[in-house]
Amino acid sequence: MRWQNQTLDADDGALPGLSRAGFVRTVQTPEFEGITFHEVLCKSALNKMPTPGTAAGGAGGVGKPSSTLPFQWTINPMRGCSHACRYCFARPTHEYLDLDAGRDFDAQIVVKTNIAAVLRKELGRRSWQRDPVALGTNTDPYQRAEGRYRLMPGIIRALTDSGTPFSILTKGTLLRRDLPLLTLAAREVPVSVAVSIAILDQELHGGLESGTPSPRARLDMVRALTDAGFAVHVMVAPVIPYLTDGRAHLDELFGAIAAAGATSAVAFPMHLRGSTRGWFLGWLAETHPALLRRYRQLYGRGAYVTPEYATWLRERVAPLLGRHGLTRDGGATAAPARTAEPGDAVDTQLALFA
Repeated sequence: MRWQNQTLDADDGALPGLSRAGFVRTVQTPEFEGITFHEVLCKSALNKMPTPGTAAGGAGGVGKPSSTLPFQWTINPMRGCSHACRYCFARPTHEYLDLDAGRDFDAQIVVKTNIAAVLRKELGRRSWQRDPVALGTNTDPYQRAEGRYRLMPGIIRALTDSGTPFSILTKGTLLRRDLPLLTLAAREVPVSVAVSIAILDQELHGGLESGTPSPRARLDMVRALTDAGFAVHVMVAPVIPYLTDGRAHLDELFGAIAAAGATSAVAFPMHLRGSTRGWFLGWLAETHPALLRRYRQLYGRGAYVTPEYATWLRERVAPLLGRHGLTRDGGATAAPARTAEPGDAVDTQLALFA
C-alpha cells in the first residue's frame, strides 16, 4: 500500500476520539509495519504551560507553576510515539483520543501535518514575545515517522525566522539530518539540544525502549552535535530502580557520555503516573517478577519513589557526575528535589535553558 493511494474518503476505521483532533485520514505503509498514522490538521501549534497556581494539566500533565520554569511554551508535532518506551510518562495523554495508553500509544501515531504552517502564523502575531519554546516535552519530535513527514525542518525555520529561542530533547538520531539547519539556527537564536540516554545494556534496552535507536547510536549523535559546536546536555532519565541504578552501570554510562563530548548530565528516578504504571508493571511481572514486591513498596505512595530512595540516588549520582566532569558550575546535577510533582516534561527540560 502506497501513501499517496490512501484517499480522504476511505473507510479508515479511525477511532472516535480522533474527530476532536481535526482528523483527515489514516495511513498504513509497509515501511512502518504494525504502525498506523492518523493525520490531523491542528488549530494551534504552541501549547501554553500552566499559569502559576494551576493544578496538573496541559499536554504533558504538568502541574508545576510556569513562573518556576525556563520556558512557557511547548510544541508537540505528534501524539503517541513509536519509541515504545515502557516507562513513558506521556502514555495517559492518548486516552483523550479514545486510544489506550499501552499498545495504541506505541502503534497509533497522530501526526499534525500542518503544524509548521500553523506555527509560522502564530509566531507572526504582534502579540508574540519570543518566549523560549521547548520540543520533546511530551513525545519525541524525532521518532521514526519524522523521517517520512519531515515536520521539524519547517518548525525549526519558523522559530528561527521569528527570533524565538528553542530547545530540543530527543532519543531520535534523525536529528542528525537537521544538524546543518540547527547549526544555522544557532547563529540567529539561542538553541539548546539534549539527548536522552538511560540504558547501556542491550538486552534491557530492547525490553524497555525497543523502538529507540541504540545507546551507541545516540552516543554517536552526542559526538556529532558536540563537533558541530553545541554544548550537549544528556538526560540519564529515567533511572529504573533496581535495574539501572547500580554504581557500575551508572559509572560506565556517565563515562561513555563524557567520552562522547557532552558538557553535562542529569539523572532522576522513574515515576509511574496513571496508566503508565500498569503498562510498566505488566512488563516487570513478565521479565523480573522478583522485583514486584519491592516496586510496590517503593511506589506505594503513588507515582513517585519514596523520598528515601530519591535521596539515596542523588547521593550515588552526584560523585559519579563529578568524577566524569558532567556537572555544571562545579555543582552536582542529580535527581532534583521536589517541591511539587512535575512530570518528565518539566524535569527533562529544566537544564536546557540554564
